[in-house]
Amino acid sequence: MKTPLERAAEAVKTSAKLAEICGVTAQAVSQWTQVPVKHVLTIERETGIPRHELRPDIYPPPRSEPEADTRPCDTESAAGPEGGAG
Repeated sequence: MKTPLERAAEAVKTSAKLAEICGVTAQAVSQWTQVPVKHVLTIERETGIPRHELRPDIYPPPRSEPEADTRPCDTESAAGPEGGAG
C-alpha cells in the first residue's frame, strides 16, 4: 500500500514535479517522511488527494452530516415562563 506522499508524487507523475509544485528541491521531497504542513493544501489542490489523507494527524476526516432533528421545538421552555420578569 502506497503512502499518501507516494500517491501525491504519482499523481503529478514524479517527485521532481511534486517538488516544483511545492517550490522545493527534489532532494527535499526525497527526505520527507510525511507531507510538511505548509505544503498540504498545495498538494491537495494539485493532486486531489484530500488533506485528511495527506496529514491525518492534523486534519481529521470529514464527518458525515448528522441527521436532522425533526422533534418539535418547545418554544415555551426556550422563552421562559409566561409573564417574564416582574
